[in-house]
Amino acid sequence: MSTQDRLTDALYGLGWGTVKKLPEPAAVRLGRTIADLAWKQRGKGVQRLESNYARVVPDASPERLAELSRAGMRSYLRYWMESFRLPAWSKERIQAGFDPKDLHHLTEGLATGKGVVLALPHLANWDLAGAWVTTKLGIPFTTVAERLKPETLYDRFVAYREGLGMEVLPHSGGTAFGTLARRLRDGGLVCLVADRDLSASGVEVDFFGDTARMPAGPALLAQQTGALLLPVTLWYGDSPVMRGRLHPPVEVPESGTRAEKTSVMTQALADAFATGIADHPEDWHMLQRVWLADLDPAKGSA
Repeated sequence: MSTQDRLTDALYGLGWGTVKKLPEPAAVRLGRTIADLAWKQRGKGVQRLESNYARVVPDASPERLAELSRAGMRSYLRYWMESFRLPAWSKERIQAGFDPKDLHHLTEGLATGKGVVLALPHLANWDLAGAWVTTKLGIPFTTVAERLKPETLYDRFVAYREGLGMEVLPHSGGTAFGTLARRLRDGGLVCLVADRDLSASGVEVDFFGDTARMPAGPALLAQQTGALLLPVTLWYGDSPVMRGRLHPPVEVPESGTRAEKTSVMTQALADAFATGIADHPEDWHMLQRVWLADLDPAKGSA
């Protein structure tokens, strides 16, 4: 393991080991302090966040974009402070920490026995939403995690999410899709973060007026298994309670090739994500490139 990898793993280990022991008000203050320091330094991540917000809010002035990026960093660090502390939260705290609208889309979908795919963008705290599902609703689910470097860090994330009641599959290796399909055919629940995919298999969508790529997996799983596909958006607001909305199901088109159906369904997901992001841009934690026009030629043609 390289020195950088050891340092990265140690910092995350410090977060999980120390932050979760802090009183909640102290953790909130710490997260805000770190966020403000990072924002003032205007590193690449902050600059990219601001650039992404410029697409979401195209008429924003430079001053407004600066305000958004500062709020975005505070929201991003709130996610991390909550995530570090989630394993130490009581069931009651988790259950009180999330208030979703239109939950009937999920409960009615699962009642059919055909399975449900929840697709989310990087909004607010998807880990808290997942913990709420397993704790409040008592529903286990399966998700996928990208293999992080170093491996010890990936192992930390897997153990953390499994400790919250999630089944976590590695994104690489080629077996995740088949396992997800089996879970859905058994009437289970699958949750996937699905607002960015720069691989060759990504589906091109119109996203805030320009082309981006999003993963085909949610749409393909719904087509192949008959599972219900539900977009979900989350936001923080001023309350300690995170909010969310389950959008109406994305239907499988009656005609067209598999690729054509996948394109239509993924565009519908992108549209639902855009609605949630436009309403709460500061809670979209996207510090990476999303749109093809922002990629260099080599990556854009990959």
